[in-house]
Amino acid sequence: MEILKYTLPALIVLATAYFILKKFLDAQHQKEWLSYQQQIADKKLPLKLQAYERLMLFCERIDLRNLLFRLRSPEMDVATLTASLLITVQKEYEHNMAQQIYTSENLWKIIETAKDQTLHSITQLGGKFQANATSDDFSNLLMAAAQTDDNPLNTARKAIKEEVKLYLN
Repeated sequence: MEILKYTLPALIVLATAYFILKKFLDAQHQKEWLSYQQQIADKKLPLKLQAYERLMLFCERIDLRNLLFRLRSPEMDVATLTASLLITVQKEYEHNMAQQIYTSENLWKIIETAKDQTLHSITQLGGKFQANATSDDFSNLLMAAAQTDDNPLNTARKAIKEEVKLYLN
């Protein structure tokens, strides 16, 4: 009984000290973890924003109007222009594929759909002409297709802007 008088208060003090110290250390660990997470977030945000900038640039570069200004020359026939447009769009896409790791899956699907529909438009509209026909009428048709309200690249641009707002607001 005499030993119990000394050991029981000592055990209570020890348990109290243990729990207080454990709470303190857990709080310190949580604080360090949050600081670490903040550092990572501070480093990731610029990378994400750069990826969104590159995807916006991708949309601009594969816009039919911009492609025609960059690629078309007066002596090109429809087959040459079609091939040149298709190759350029595919190369731009391949150049920007790595950006998908910084975007949401939904946004990447929208980007892919815009690219696929652009390729489809080029192929479909190019098929309306004979291969050796001059590219003037084909270019005019492509320009008209690019200026429609349902242009998939406009949808992609809007989706990029909306996703960026999530990080900046």
